[in-house]
Parts: sequence; C-alpha cells; structure tokens
Amino acid sequence: MDDRKDHLWKVQEGSETLGADDPTRGMPMGVDVGTSKIVGARRRSKGTETSTQLNAFIPVPFSRFTETILGQNEISYFRDGDELVIFGGATERFANMFNVESRRPMADGLLNPKERMGTVVLESIMRGLVPKAKSQGEVLSFSVPAAAEGREAELVYHEASLRRFFETLGYRAVAINEGLAVIFSELEDQNFTGIGISCGGGMCNVALAYLSIPSLLFGISKGGDYIDRSVGSVVNEPATRIKTIKEEKLDLTKPPTDKLEKALHIYYEDLVESLVDSIRKAVAKADKLPRALRPLPIVIAGGTAKPRGFKELFEKSMKSRPFPVDVSEIRVAADPVTATARGALIAALYEK
Repeated sequence: MDDRKDHLWKVQEGSETLGADDPTRGMPMGVDVGTSKIVGARRRSKGTETSTQLNAFIPVPFSRFTETILGQNEISYFRDGDELVIFGGATERFANMFNVESRRPMADGLLNPKERMGTVVLESIMRGLVPKAKSQGEVLSFSVPAAAEGREAELVYHEASLRRFFETLGYRAVAINEGLAVIFSELEDQNFTGIGISCGGGMCNVALAYLSIPSLLFGISKGGDYIDRSVGSVVNEPATRIKTIKEEKLDLTKPPTDKLEKALHIYYEDLVESLVDSIRKAVAKADKLPRALRPLPIVIAGGTAKPRGFKELFEKSMKSRPFPVDVSEIRVAADPVTATARGALIAALYEK
C-alpha cells in the first residue's frame, strides 16, 4: 500500500458512520451518489436512518503541524505529496475561510475527468458512509443520473466505476436512476406511479413510471452548481460561498433585498423554467407512455429543491402553458436531501 493510501482513512466530520458492530450490517443499503452530497440509507428497527456527507475537497499545503491539528479536530484528510487533501464536511468551511472554491470529485452528475484525485476522494467519502458487507453478496442500490445527450459513454464509465467500488466492499451493487428512486421513496401510496424529479447539484433528473416501471428517463445539465456558479459570476463571489448562503437563508417566497438575492431568484427561475420546459417536451414526444387511469402526481426531491418557495415557483411555471398529461398534485418530498437514498434502499430491499 502506498503512502497516500496509508493516510487515506480518517474520522469523517459531519456524518454518522455505521461501524463494524452496527446491528444493521448484513441488511440492504441505499446510496445516493450525488454531485454535491453522498447520502446512505439503511433500515433500523424503528424506521430508516440516513447519513450524509459533503462530496467536495480542498488541498492545503502540507506541514506536520497542520496535519496534527487536523487530526486533533477529527477533520477528514489524506496526504498527497506536499499537500493535505481535506474532504467531506469541513471542506466548505476551509474554502470560505480562504475565499476560494472547493473542488468536486464529480461534475454534472458524473465523475469529474478534470480532477486527478477525484476518484480517490469520492471513494474515501463513500468508505466513511458505507461499511464493508458482513457477508459477500449483500445488496446495495446506488443512484445514477440519466444519460445527458452526448454523454452516454461517460455514464457507462461512471456507473461501472461505482459498481466496482461497492463490489470491493463485498456488495452486489445495483444501479437505479435518480428520478425513479424518488418515485420509490415518495409514491408508494400511488403504487409507484407518477413523475419523480431529483434536483441535485449537478443535474435535474426526471422519471415517469407506471406501477414502478419507468417509461421515461432523462436529465438536464442544470442544477444547484449551475445556480451557484452563475450567481457567483455576477456578484463576484466564489460559488462555494454562494452555496452556503443559498442553503442557509434563501427564501424564494420573499422579494430579494440585495443583488445577491436578486441573482439567486433569477437563476432559480431560469433553472425551473428549463426543467419544466424539458419535461413538457419529453412527455409530449414520448410514444410509449402508459395510458394512466388517473392524473399523475409529481414529486420533487434533491437539495436544490429545498429552499422555501421552490414548489410555488415550479407550479407557476407549470401553469404558464398546457401540460401534455393531467397532474393530480405537485409536492416536494418531506426530506428532499435524503429522498433518493431512501428510494435506492427500497430498490435494494426488493432485490434481496
């Protein structure tokens, strides 16, 4: 094992790790491998428990003193030559402190080919959330995005890389589309019939299913990162800082009070308009849609859908022009961040 691997695994900050003595080991697991966050889900005796970790990193210059301080504060890191690579929950705090951008192992829903350390960082984050299988062949379901036009080959590589990693931990790994996972998580009372939308950091993924069978899967390459980058460019602030502000205090139901909030409103409206227009066109063009016996529900999940007022913004866009199918309701998942992981867990339970 090389020196970098010797330093790879440290205590994960901001997540609850399922340890070797955890009673749920040996049970199926669901994992949402998102551009912004990684979320794991397992069944407990009293319900489902989830664990979340930021999917980001930032390198800082190496020194023995810095390494000691990081270790004392239980901050996740590994050494890479003359740098210490901080990853996971502490990343944004360091990025905001130094007024720089955090870096991502993934971009636009897939592994980031521009990041040399991307795979190493991603695997180290996932190891902190996913324990080794208690017995060979335990089922793990992990999320993947829909293939954006022209990126089908990248999706094949992304999905195969994740599957091989989970297999090294002893799992039988099964992929599930993000939008379909939202349907599994949120539409059990509708016999897993409806439209599920996962609004993540890198993409927005959409699935239309009838009785759990998907008849339409697609995604658009706009998500929370698009908003953060766009707002950052017009207010001259790092996207990482915009993300922090957006997640802590954005309220889309209130008029903006400054240039930054105005920009957030503008780019949220742009993302929602693009998403609804893409859904409208995809449904209208589809030639194999089931003949629904009743209007379809739409459920939205993902961290990008979390700000207050997102649902109202989506409804406003839906009402602006006719929609190809009847819609019974539009709602946001009770816990948008964990919905995809919980849906992946349900898929894993049925695979057991």
